[in-house]
Amino acid sequence: MAETLEAGREFELKREITPELTADRYGNPGALVFATPMLVALLEEAAIRCVAEALPPGSATVGTRVDVEHKAATPVGLTVTARARLTEVDRRRLVFEVEAHDDRELIATGTHERFVLKSLSNFLEGAAQKTR
Repeated sequence: MAETLEAGREFELKREITPELTADRYGNPGALVFATPMLVALLEEAAIRCVAEALPPGSATVGTRVDVEHKAATPVGLTVTARARLTEVDRRRLVFEVEAHDDRELIATGTHERFVLKSLSNFLEGAAQKTR
């Protein structure tokens, strides 16, 4: 692993909430607020990008655990800011504190774990074996 992959790294990204990101699109008719699955995806993206530049070529990370509390609704038109902070590196296991805010308030907190793959291509080949 790259030597710069250590606790303390942070990454933040922003996303405007559009109708495509709402609970209405994920089976909850009329709920035009940021969908929890999309919130989790945004937090995961922040964690991925937090460490991406510190990984050796050919490696990647995969998510292994998500524990997020979705605390408040965010309507279409507001912007959500997701933050990931790497808090623990245990060999190839990475632990992140994650949180999200909309333009008004804190909307989510939690933790996310990822595992560093030494070889993304080997991992994908292993996964492909399931279809044979």
